[in-house]
Amino acid sequence: MKNQLLLLEDIEGLGRSGDIVTAKPGYIRNFLVPQKKAIIADKSSLKLQARLKEERLKKAAIDREASEEFAKSMEGLVLSTQVKVDTEGRMYGSVTSIDIARMLQEKGYAIDRKSVLLPQPIKKLGSFSIELRLKEGVPAKVSLEVAPEPGLIFPKLKAVIKEEETPMVEEENKDAD
Repeated sequence: MKNQLLLLEDIEGLGRSGDIVTAKPGYIRNFLVPQKKAIIADKSSLKLQARLKEERLKKAAIDREASEEFAKSMEGLVLSTQVKVDTEGRMYGSVTSIDIARMLQEKGYAIDRKSVLLPQPIKKLGSFSIELRLKEGVPAKVSLEVAPEPGLIFPKLKAVIKEEETPMVEEENKDAD
């Protein structure tokens, strides 16, 4: 039973409240036990484990219901941001999960940056579908529009935009003939 603990709280990457887990001695000694997030597992902690699991199941049902309502309220939400671009139309920075979490908080949705599932920062202009993971693993999606700041469109960028639009017009004229 060495290095086995009964978790008193949910620990991301380790386990949930009421689970008996194994961890490295330093993590146990320096963080989990002093912070009262876990206790050393022994025979007397089995009653506590049953009670913690029961509480966790009740809390999980409440959290799942709240997360599903939260996901429904976010359905169809479109976030937009304006970024600085160079003369070629490339972004000077990127849009990260922290930026997306901040935009959601400005709209009145309390989301942690860890809930934003962004495999890599966004480094292009355009529209993106962003996945969110709420409590109890409930998924949600929002749309993100990344556009250049107004007044910063340079002549080369205008030419790029016009070149993209021109072939479509020519194709329409061909169809009319």
